[in-house]
Amino acid sequence: MSVEERIARRLGPTVRIGLGAANGIPPEGRLVSFGIAGALRPGLEIGTVIDATRVVDERGEVLWEGPPLGIESARTGTILGASRIIDDPSERARLHESSGADAVDMESGPLARAGRLAGCIRAISDAPGRELAGLAEGARPNGDVDYLGLVRGFLRSPRETTRAARDARAALKRLEAVA
Repeated sequence: MSVEERIARRLGPTVRIGLGAANGIPPEGRLVSFGIAGALRPGLEIGTVIDATRVVDERGEVLWEGPPLGIESARTGTILGASRIIDDPSERARLHESSGADAVDMESGPLARAGRLAGCIRAISDAPGRELAGLAEGARPNGDVDYLGLVRGFLRSPRETTRAARDARAALKRLEAVA
């Protein structure tokens, strides 16, 4: 997303591939998947940074495996590369069980499948038992903010959307700290 891209620029050349790589994957070079992720397993606090050693699909098949990038304050873990936003708590529990993954995002899977992934740094933005509520409607596939979708989501679930936005902001601050 655009806010993740702004933070990542501190680390070097940056490309926003969008949700699920909607913008496409650059034709060459190794890439780091960098941004926020949803927790699949209990115990991952909001803002926990994962320096992934593995990316898996929904069945737990390994798409990428490698050493961590060495982020000092991060913990190692496994990322599930999903093709959609996983917002239902029961689905998150099922995916944790079936894949063994700690967290889920939509960008690491396409990068791993393309053979371009060099590593994955993700900050936890939402707990497995909480829904994103209207925040999930605030993202366009290209990574821009959909302000109208965000407003609609907020009007439908103001308390939950506010909490999800606060948690996402905390995760983004942790990403800034590691950048």
